[in-house]
Amino acid sequence: MKVKIIIDGKTVEAAEGSTILQASEKAGLAIPHLCYHPAFAPEGSCRMCLVEIEGLPKLELACSTLVREGLKIQTKSPRVVEARKAVLEFLLAEHPLDCPICDKAGECKLQDYFEEYGLFESRFREIKEKREKKFRLGKRLILDRERCILCTRCVRYLGEVTRTGEAGVVHRGIRSEIGLFESELIDHLYSGNLTELCPVGAITDTDFRFKTRVWFLEKKASLCTLCGRGCNIFIEFHPGFPRTKLPRRVYRIRARENPMVNRFWICDFGRYGYAYLDENRQDRLVQKKGNRKTTLTKEKAVGFLTEKINGMKLMGRLPWLAVVLHSGLSNEEIFLARKLFLDGLGLEKVFLSDPPPGKGDDFLLTSERTPNKRGWQEIGIPSVPPELLSLAESTHLLIIFGHHFASNFNPAELRNVLNRIPMKILLSSHRSPLDDLMDIIIPTPVIAEKSGTLTNSDGIVQPFEPALQRLEEAVPEGDFILDLARELKVDRAFFWPLRSTEAVYRALADEIPFFK
Repeated sequence: MKVKIIIDGKTVEAAEGSTILQASEKAGLAIPHLCYHPAFAPEGSCRMCLVEIEGLPKLELACSTLVREGLKIQTKSPRVVEARKAVLEFLLAEHPLDCPICDKAGECKLQDYFEEYGLFESRFREIKEKREKKFRLGKRLILDRERCILCTRCVRYLGEVTRTGEAGVVHRGIRSEIGLFESELIDHLYSGNLTELCPVGAITDTDFRFKTRVWFLEKKASLCTLCGRGCNIFIEFHPGFPRTKLPRRVYRIRARENPMVNRFWICDFGRYGYAYLDENRQDRLVQKKGNRKTTLTKEKAVGFLTEKINGMKLMGRLPWLAVVLHSGLSNEEIFLARKLFLDGLGLEKVFLSDPPPGKGDDFLLTSERTPNKRGWQEIGIPSVPPELLSLAESTHLLIIFGHHFASNFNPAELRNVLNRIPMKILLSSHRSPLDDLMDIIIPTPVIAEKSGTLTNSDGIVQPFEPALQRLEEAVPEGDFILDLARELKVDRAFFWPLRSTEAVYRALADEIPFFK
């Protein structure tokens, strides 16, 4: 049921049972707050969200006052502004004004509100309390107790979300501070969320601390691909300096809200495992002949492969062609691979080679270490792992998608088998031990550099767009499969009209009801 309220002269419809703060945020009207977070019940300790309600003698808390029909609310009246200035003055009475050296500068709510409400001078002349500046809160977490405003977001998170309860408010009065119980460090898989929860510069992360300034970074939405959950994330990166030839660099991963998938959180495995976005990347399309490497274009690589496959077809030797795929591809790419290799060419040797499973938990992290195992299953390619002995005996042309293939076999045995296969082509985003054994290497982008959809372990199909610019020579696997299918003239009625990722998804949804 909806009720109508008036906020700053604007009529707003709000759900019955919601608070004034929630109603105003839905209507795009900002009310300042520090202790409130939508994941928790209202705390009401910071007092920054005070508003004036017509007919009531005192100012009320927007975070805990429920809406009712006909409420008339002022969020910027002189009384409200004066009250917020007073709250800020009390908060800053003990808070150090060290914004120039604070890691949170540029994204600190206290800093923003102080600027919004006039940059006034404090009337307090007493010496500020001295507290511990580098209290070790967790394996990667540093607590500056002088900056802490006791909003208790961190305490509520540990008590209500992770249910580990390592921290609380200790001592009383002016000596109150965040402390750990029995000196137990916060060291679990979801501790990194505390740095995002802290509205000021009290909790900082050693992974990001003092490495750059947030205003140098660009922030783009993406999906985490390190397990099957598909958590929604922001990738924050420095785009580089073209004049001095400094490359792009990713500095951190942050959670992006999605109530259906990961709510407000991500695990530390996804938060700190971002090195794959920049490091050890394949960046050149090359062909190897003996000890020599020559550069290729995508067109030449596709033409060379087309000639090989057509020759095998003429000789009736298509059974000698094997393809190894992985479920880190998008739904569209897996679908195109099925339409070309299984439906079009009728190959029997199409294999799945994923990285080995890891340890999951009952919250977000899954044991799958690829983002689209569910999509693979729904599209209907058999999940047959490759057998080295079989490949060695009956394969003359091997196309491998992804570097994961190398992690599933003994290196010496793998080398022995691959050396017996006359022609081997690798499409991979990262360097691996496979590189020395391949005849052609085609660099590919990671998920964060392309567009498409992924299906998470719960069956939720999630679209993604490029968050990062892909490397210059990187070829998306979907583009490669489309070009190859067109050159081979396989199912022209299907492949030729496909000119975009959206068109591929429409074809996928038309054929497989799950994706509608």
